[in-house]
Amino acid sequence: MKIDFDKLGGLVPVVTQDAESGKVLMLAYVNKEAFEETVKTGKAVYWSRSREKLWKKGEESGNCQEIKEILIDCDNDTLLYRVVQRGGAACHEGYESCFFRTWRDGEWEYNGEEKKFDPGNVYKK
Repeated sequence: MKIDFDKLGGLVPVVTQDAESGKVLMLAYVNKEAFEETVKTGKAVYWSRSREKLWKKGEESGNCQEIKEILIDCDNDTLLYRVVQRGGAACHEGYESCFFRTWRDGEWEYNGEEKKFDPGNVYKK
């Protein structure tokens, strides 16, 4: 069985989940090279669509993801990474999860999750 990288132009989505709590932390994409680097290092490496390059999770923030388990869906075109989130935050906005807003009454509401870090202090561009 192989990952089907052809369906989405060389990329497959990856749902990243906290291995202990089961909380969904983020959604990202990998190409073959990013997947191979993830397997080789045991740390999550994704493909940055905006920067068009490999993105080693935590390379700037220090909030890396240690791979505990990798699963594939029945169509071989979506992955699930079960990880230990080092540093407490997966989201570049400083939250534990990228999913910190909830749809209620026709609009997106902040769900009360506390920030783990201030992005202005971490990402100095």
